Amino acid sequence: MVQAAEGAASLGFKRASYSSGLGRAPARRPGRVTRRTDTMVQQVLYRALVSTKWLAESIRSGKLGPSLRVLDASWYSPGTRQARQEYQERHVPGASFFDIEECRDSASPYEMMLPSEAFFGDYVGRLGISNHTHVVVYDGDDLGSFYAPRVWWMFRVFGHRTVSVLNGGFRNWLKEGHPVTSEPSHPEPGVFKATLNRSLLKTYEQVLENMESKRFQLVDSRAQGRYLGTEPEPDAVGLDSGHIRGALNMPFMDFLTEDGFEKSPEELRAMFQAKKVDLAQPLIATCRKGVTACHIALAAYLCGKPDVAVYDGSWSEWFRRAPPETVVSQGKGGRA
Repeated sequence: MVQAAEGAASLGFKRASYSSGLGRAPARRPGRVTRRTDTMVQQVLYRALVSTKWLAESIRSGKLGPSLRVLDASWYSPGTRQARQEYQERHVPGASFFDIEECRDSASPYEMMLPSEAFFGDYVGRLGISNHTHVVVYDGDDLGSFYAPRVWWMFRVFGHRTVSVLNGGFRNWLKEGHPVTSEPSHPEPGVFKATLNRSLLKTYEQVLENMESKRFQLVDSRAQGRYLGTEPEPDAVGLDSGHIRGALNMPFMDFLTEDGFEKSPEELRAMFQAKKVDLAQPLIATCRKGVTACHIALAAYLCGKPDVAVYDGSWSEWFRRAPPETVVSQGKGGRA
């Protein structure tokens, strides 16, 4: 089990194991040697969450710099809030703005696809981040967290382990009275070498192959109405709602408390069990554009499972490319 470690966990690491027991290692008999197997893998997991209290204290004590950087990863639907403008008006002291519209594959016809390794490395390097930096990501969404887990996953898929989400987000940073500033951040550029971890990323072709092999469980993080096809996809042109055949539904909002914090590992584990999602088995997370799917990856990570893969193209790509019989919808003209 991985939790937001404080104080003694200043290095950020906590040993965890994951298996069908989700974090409980089998008892050893006297004289018996326990071997590492595929069903019990020991992992050293970085803390996926840090508290507002921890970050505020780190800022007060002058720890911001090459070894600790903060990113505001806010993004809002067109015509609603203006993320960059809100950042310019107030943000966590020392935070840089991570523009997810800039840090993506702009040549792709699909939404929010990953950029290349070189592009990502150059982009975050200009934000003062190196391969040795602890990165803390937050956003200003009213839910407490929306886009921050996507950026958390992006760092991980490009080979960076020392990345955390600010638990409670900017919403609770403000609520608790921590300092804010309008002063722009101008960090000294860092050198970041990105190395794609393909095990955390799934393509259209791999998900299509999985329709037959069923090697991976598939979980969709969108709201139930969009998953079922009974409610429209917001701000979408030419994209009906529905889901990939065989996908289960776990709306990402359910992973958060009413106050905007991530639920406890025990609560998250119970949620996966209730949906009959086996965290001891391979898992692909999907959504509309590979963003809220990262909430599934984060929730599983907090339960001790660090290997959830995200289908980057998600429904935005699947709806436009996949065979009709793999598109399921209860909406008008859909397939039950």
